[in-house]
Amino acid sequence: MPKFIIERDIPGIGKMTPAELKSASKKSVGVLSSLGPSISWLQSYVTADKLYCVYHATDESLLRRHAELGGFPANKISQVTAMIDAATAE
Repeated sequence: MPKFIIERDIPGIGKMTPAELKSASKKSVGVLSSLGPSISWLQSYVTADKLYCVYHATDESLLRRHAELGGFPANKISQVTAMIDAATAE
């Protein structure tokens, strides 16, 4: 299944409390369960004003539907074409 990175502009997200992040995560998981097995959330990275989310999905439209149902922005969605890390240099 293709992997995607979603960039979400959420001003102040880096200042959210652990309880607020947990609540947002629960909402996302609830929406995911309603969408079925064609989409899954791998992880997200929180910065000061953005959230970068990594998902597997059959296509971009499912990611947009998840964002719509969850009330989350999906400002930019990019399909991952390759992954590299320090081991790639060896």
